[in-house]
Amino acid sequence: MKSPRAKAGPALTLAAIRVELHAIANPVRGAHSQRFFKTGPGEYAEGDKFLGLTVPQMRTVARKYRGLNDSSALELLYSPWHARGDESRRQKIHRAYLANARQINNWDLVDLSAAQIVGSHLDPREIALLERLARSKNIWKRRIAIVSTFHFIRRNEFLPTLEIAAILLGDSHDLIHKAAGWMLREVGKRDRQLLDKFLAKHYRQMPRTMLRYAIERHPESIRKQYLAGTI
Repeated sequence: MKSPRAKAGPALTLAAIRVELHAIANPVRGAHSQRFFKTGPGEYAEGDKFLGLTVPQMRTVARKYRGLNDSSALELLYSPWHARGDESRRQKIHRAYLANARQINNWDLVDLSAAQIVGSHLDPREIALLERLARSKNIWKRRIAIVSTFHFIRRNEFLPTLEIAAILLGDSHDLIHKAAGWMLREVGKRDRQLLDKFLAKHYRQMPRTMLRYAIERHPESIRKQYLAGTI
């Protein structure tokens, strides 16, 4: 796929990043990741390639090149390889991230970035953007919507998660069920009573996977009652 035209100057930096990433690549891990992340024909990450890097390795490189300009960062986003600033820069990153969300084609890319880039940009009382994303036809935008609420959960603001999870109750995709259940579980870790109130209203219509994830930390006897529909 064509990448956005980079401004003059950053070519050497981009080349250095690519050389550094390839130097620490692990082909065995990369081959395993290609199978795990569904990269075959017709699968959701079709065509993705993996260098086999660990999360700590990627974070080390990201910190080293955190001053990379926006156009160069977008060029890396358009790469086939699976891969802070002031308020003005954060706004640019936020807009660019959403404008190029079609390039996100795997759940881990969402999970590593949505809360920090999208969630942190929003007021928990103003989540119209997340509501629009949750109703998108694009699965990754829907996952961005729910995972972005992790930013609020960490600050003990739980209503955005519950509102977006309610929108996603009828979603047909397993990756959305898992993400919504995960965020609900995170709410429950901090406020079990609030989670149980949400479950009392919705658990009978929740997709099975979403429910299983949401109640993972409940006592086994309670989990069985939820799954049997007898709460």
